[in-house]
Amino acid sequence: MTETQSSQIAQLPVMGEAAQQSYPTATLYVVATPIGNVTDITLRALHVLLLADVVACEDTRKTGTLLTRFGLNKQMIAAHQHNEREVAEKLVTRLRAGERVALVSDAGTPAVSDPGARIVDAVRDAGLNVVPVPGSSAAIAALSASGLVNDRFYFVGFLPAKTKQRESELATLKAVPATLVFYEAPHRITDCVESLVAAFEPTRQVVFARELTKLFEEIHRCPLADALAWVKADANRERGEFVVLVEGAQTEDDEGDVEAERVLRILLEECSVKQAAALAAQITGKKKNALYERALQIKG
Repeated sequence: MTETQSSQIAQLPVMGEAAQQSYPTATLYVVATPIGNVTDITLRALHVLLLADVVACEDTRKTGTLLTRFGLNKQMIAAHQHNEREVAEKLVTRLRAGERVALVSDAGTPAVSDPGARIVDAVRDAGLNVVPVPGSSAAIAALSASGLVNDRFYFVGFLPAKTKQRESELATLKAVPATLVFYEAPHRITDCVESLVAAFEPTRQVVFARELTKLFEEIHRCPLADALAWVKADANRERGEFVVLVEGAQTEDDEGDVEAERVLRILLEECSVKQAAALAAQITGKKKNALYERALQIKG
């Protein structure tokens, strides 16, 4: 981007809208922060961080670095998984005094496989206001780039570290038709993949989204049967934070669609489009009009 282009963007009217919005006091703001690329911060998130009387964060060092990069110097309170209940009481007191509190995690959206849920729960129980400031989410970013066609997804987060517990949890997910979304740490990715291979059909598609939005971002999709070989083919693939997506279980309708497609293709080798659609409808019980439209697509 040239200096002229950058200046033009800075002067756009929309850049000032963040400052013109309402930011009530006595409110906990749940602020999403970048998962890797610092420029993914939103204008609204920056303005909330600017206004906040205190920032509750998972790691004061990491959040301090982030704030410094945007020229902010704010009071911070460490709010991690070991002290959430204690910190929640302190934050409720500050909110009752009319302060604005920004809650952030190390990266992404707080309370989603990150600390913060107990704090939000305590604030709501106290009858105080909670406002989400949406932004980066590793799960949504991975889903958007996966190409897995499914209107539903099931967020699992981190699987148990112990093998038996991990296998037990995966067994309960085998019949879930939604895309399965896992988070995994680099030192456990091989164990995770081995468990996935043992739990699910080898033909299921799996997507590895590694180091999302960072310099060495990598998104790879393959059948589950090939997953372990792909991970082990390059030592770099066992580095960085992972989102792992696994194709959902096929439903009876899905299986019927696959069979109808197979029958239709066979018939089209010998019959006209109209005849193939009619015969396929009789054989599979699927609607003739839909099969006719699909036959046209295949022949076209």
